[in-house]
This record gives sequence, structure tokens and C-alpha cells, in this order.
Amino acid sequence: MTAIVLTYLLILLGVGVWKAFRVKTHADFALAGRSLPPWVLVGTMLATWIGTGSILGNAGKAYEIGFAALILPAGGVLGIAILTRIAGKIRDMDTYTVPEIISNRFGNGARNLTVIALVLAYLVIVSYQYNAGGAVLQMIFTDASGQASLSLESATAIAALFIILYTVLAGLLSVVYTDVGNGIVMTLVLIFAFPILWVKAGGWAGMQTAFLLQGNPEKLEFFGQFSPMQLVNYMLPPFLLVLGDANMYQRFSAAKSRSGITRATVVLILAVLVIEVLIIATAAVSASLVPDAANGRHILVYVAATHLPTLLGGLFFATIIGIIISTADSYLLVPATTLMKDVYLNYINPGASEKRIVLYSRLLVIALGFLAWIISRGFASSPGFFERALYAYTIYGAAITPSLLAALFWPGATSRGALLSIGAGVITTILWQESPLFTWLFGADIVANLDAVLPAISLSLFFLVAGSLWDRRLNRAS
Repeated sequence: MTAIVLTYLLILLGVGVWKAFRVKTHADFALAGRSLPPWVLVGTMLATWIGTGSILGNAGKAYEIGFAALILPAGGVLGIAILTRIAGKIRDMDTYTVPEIISNRFGNGARNLTVIALVLAYLVIVSYQYNAGGAVLQMIFTDASGQASLSLESATAIAALFIILYTVLAGLLSVVYTDVGNGIVMTLVLIFAFPILWVKAGGWAGMQTAFLLQGNPEKLEFFGQFSPMQLVNYMLPPFLLVLGDANMYQRFSAAKSRSGITRATVVLILAVLVIEVLIIATAAVSASLVPDAANGRHILVYVAATHLPTLLGGLFFATIIGIIISTADSYLLVPATTLMKDVYLNYINPGASEKRIVLYSRLLVIALGFLAWIISRGFASSPGFFERALYAYTIYGAAITPSLLAALFWPGATSRGALLSIGAGVITTILWQESPLFTWLFGADIVANLDAVLPAISLSLFFLVAGSLWDRRLNRAS
């Protein structure tokens, strides 16, 4: 099993080295030369979206509550469906980054705030990809007696180093093609793994017995596990993230044609729905086979090692590692591209040569990758991947998505509204999670049961509208 994973990683590294020789310009490094056909776009967008939040986050929640978790992907799938109306519009723009789109409409002030929010949120996302990669690597190098030959800290550092190296080699040009392989292998592995685990669990009757003995018969229920507020807390962050996700917009810009990206996004809806459902259903079935909650935190990793045939389990491990690497690479590349395009080329050296831009882009990947590793050390003992994913999604989605969509579709939005909206989204999310201010204002019960996403998006939208109306009123008065 270890040999399968190592072989898979060497193949990924080989692709990165091969593609590195084709990187000549910033467009090659950041947008894969704007040459991606629809089938590549589907694979890379699928592998980017199905990351740790799905493989460990949603799967871990499915282990905790059972089949009711099948509702969790609805927010992201709905967001992707709306993206089908946006993808072609973005391809027609000559842009690299989300802050650039916002700047074209609202000016450099809004661009600067967007850069801060994007880098902050994406480094949090990269950091827990490191943690996830470390957890999987440690399990790979754990013997039958449960003795790990790598500490979690060392495994996380190795995962971070590999992710940084792979991103540095060729940027998006290497990531997108290995994404396609990851997506295909992931789909096939899940299709074969689910029926094997279903049979091992004894089907529906076997799961009923197992969950009854565990004292969790409610895990077989599809409804009634979530309150309406919990559904908002769990589904709104991924919905907001995907609507404004700079990874998706970067891939829209990298498409070969407008029609190609529109077709790819439509296919992506079905692909994400199928994979997410398979992940959650596999985790829910596996929960009946694994009564130990400590192993349930990484349920798919654990069953790959203990309940699947060696070859399939090895491929499952390799897929999980590949998806984590793919997602981390994408979320590391975007802030590097953003800082290069929206800070260095905008303020410092607009006339930089392509050779210098590519070099500095690679150095930015290294610097940001190191910062994300520092953040990952702080997250090592924090709550699970599901909670961390929601936190990062909320920072980005509440701060940037409203202004981004307003830039594209609301002619009445103004720079003041965008500035206030972005600031409100970031500040509200951080204060709600990290400060006693809102607890003092509203009480501990409300803050404990209400995630930051609803107050953050509400205030973000309020300030977007109020600031824009204020500007229009001032313009009429003058």
C-alpha cells in the first residue's frame, strides 16, 4: 500500500518537472497558457472543489451523524449551478484574479481590501490541507500494531514541503493535468469501494444492528438531524465560497473558449454531486464498521487501510493524498498570483519582464507556503476539518462574493459600498469567532448556536447596499 502511494506521488512530481520546462510566461504559470479544453476544465475544477472539506470534513460529519449528511453538498452544488451563468462572462474578460475584476469596477481601494481577505482566507485553507496531508501520511507509515514511524508534526512538514515544491514547479500548468488523473482515479475508487463496504456492513439490516449496538440508531435517518439554523450554518459558507472562488474564476480565465468553459461548468454540477454523495454515503456506511470515534475523524483514510483490498486501499490512499495536494496547490497558487498581479505589477514594477514575473511568482509560492505551515501548527490541536473549512469559507464568501457579484451584475453598486461590504465581512467573521464582543452583545447561547456566516453575510450585504445608496444620494445632491 505504501509503495502505491509513493509511486503515485513520484508520478505527480514527474508531471510537475515535465511541465516546468513549458513555463515561459506569467500566463503559463498562472493560467496554463489560456489553453484548457472542456474535459481538462471539468477534471481540474472537480479536483479543486473536492478537497479536504469533502474527503475529511464532510466524511467526518457523516461519520458523526450518518446519512443525514447527504444534504451537506447542496450549498456548493447550487453555487456551481449559478456559476454556469457567470463562467462565460469571466472568460471574456482579460483578467487573472478576482481582485482585478473588483478593481476594474470599484477601484484600487476595493482591490486592496479584496487582496487582504483573499490571502487570509486562502492561507487558512492551505494550512488545514497541510494538516490533512500530514494525518494521511502518518497513517500510511503506521504499522499493524499501531506504531507510527512518523510524528504528526514531521508528516505535516513533509506534506507541506511536497505541496510547495509541486506548486513552484509549473503552477497551474502542472496542477490542471494531474487534477484530471486525480478526478478519474477518485471516481473509480469510490465506485468500487462503496459496494465492497456496503457488503461488509451487511447492507441496511447490518447497519441497523451495528448502529443499534453503538447506541446511534439515528444515523440511518435522512431527516431531522439538522435544525434549520444548522442547515444555514453548514450550507451557506460553501455556497458563498464557490460563487466567488478565485480558483474557479482562474480556471474560467484559463479556458480555451467561452463555449468550452460553459459546457464544462454544466458537467461539473453532475460530477460534484455524484462524488460528494459517494463520499458521504461511503463514510456513513463505514461508520457502522468503525465504532471507535478516534478513527472516525479520518474515516475514509481508516477504512482504506483496514477494510479494503490492498490494491484498492492503496489507490484510495493515493487518491486522498492527490486530492489534498491538488486543492492545496490551487489555494496556494491563487494568493501568489494575486500578490504578483494586484500588488507587484500594479504598484511596484508594472513593466517587469516575463522571466522576472515567473521567478517572483515562484518565490511568493514559497513564502506563502511557509506562512501557511506556520498557521497549520496553530491549527494542529483545534477542532476538526469541517469546522475549519466553514471558517475559511465564511471569511472569503462573506467578504468578497457580494462585491464580486455586484461588480458583474449590479450597475448601481459603488466603490464606497464595496469597501464597506468587504471590511464588514472580514471583521464580522473574525470577531464572531475570536472575540467576546458578540457574546457580550447577544448572549452566549445565540453566538454558540449561530455560525458567523449569517451575521457576516447580512452585514456585508447591508453595507454594500447602504454604501452604494449613500454614494448615489451624494452624487444627486452635488
